[in-house]
Amino acid sequence: MIPFTFERASSPAEAAAAAARTPGAKFIAGGTNLLDLMKLEIETPNHLIDVNGLALDTIEPAAEGGLRIGALVSNTDLAADARVRRDYPLLSRALLAGASGQLRNKATTAGNLLQRTRCPYFYDTDQPCNKRKPGSGCAAMDGITRQLAVIGTSDACIASHPSDMAVAMRALDAQVETVGPDGTTRRIPMADFHRLPGNTPHIETALAPGELITAVLLPKPLGGRQVYRKVRDRASYAFALVSVGAVILPDGTGRVAVGGIAPRPWRDEKAEEALPKGARAVTERLLADARPTRDNAFKVVLVERTLGAVLNEARG
Repeated sequence: MIPFTFERASSPAEAAAAAARTPGAKFIAGGTNLLDLMKLEIETPNHLIDVNGLALDTIEPAAEGGLRIGALVSNTDLAADARVRRDYPLLSRALLAGASGQLRNKATTAGNLLQRTRCPYFYDTDQPCNKRKPGSGCAAMDGITRQLAVIGTSDACIASHPSDMAVAMRALDAQVETVGPDGTTRRIPMADFHRLPGNTPHIETALAPGELITAVLLPKPLGGRQVYRKVRDRASYAFALVSVGAVILPDGTGRVAVGGIAPRPWRDEKAEEALPKGARAVTERLLADARPTRDNAFKVVLVERTLGAVLNEARG
């Protein structure tokens, strides 16, 4: 790793201000993704701001009737929380499908949302990558693309987003609460939080420079049957080829978000109108604009089959 300086922030607003006045600074909490990227010199921050002491590690009832999940709540604690398991089982199941027990003990709610792609060309610093070095090109375009995205891509990037938790958060219509360098706060809907690559794949979220995530807000519980199914090459320590998170209500309507196929959790509310008709009708609308490669065209069929299995489970 290259040399860097370090400080501990005493408040969220102070942390955001410190990041804004120090170009190249990064926040660090669990560090399960950032430290790996620093070792490979993919991330090269010149200053780290430790946010672990900011008392953002609690889960509390929200004024609107849902839950407010602190940015520093570990994935283990979030998955095990009795309120989450009862009212938002989709979230608990998605978290338990990700990583390993050791990583979940350290990984945080905010860090999970901000983790970067596992595209092999992003990790190979001998290859061009527009996410790693803007304007250098995308080696994946002519490479092995089995794990990569089939929709939401651009001519600059076909990487997929790796988070399981984010898929559940998208299906549940969560919001991301932040504080900026000037102390102002805002809420970003999950639908708007992760950006599509376009011509700037290195800009991955709607966060402004220095903006710090302080919490994730879940709305009132939806009820219904909630299912998360993850298809991967091995039973653990693997990212999704395709994952499906669904909330199916008693009348057959519901919500569906898909992971492993796009640069962000993929959801199309218009496609959900076809849920009573079955998995094929939903998939045709959900992936109408898909641009699969020769290596990953199977994902289009796999989405339909995985969604079909999820619907069968949800409907008993």
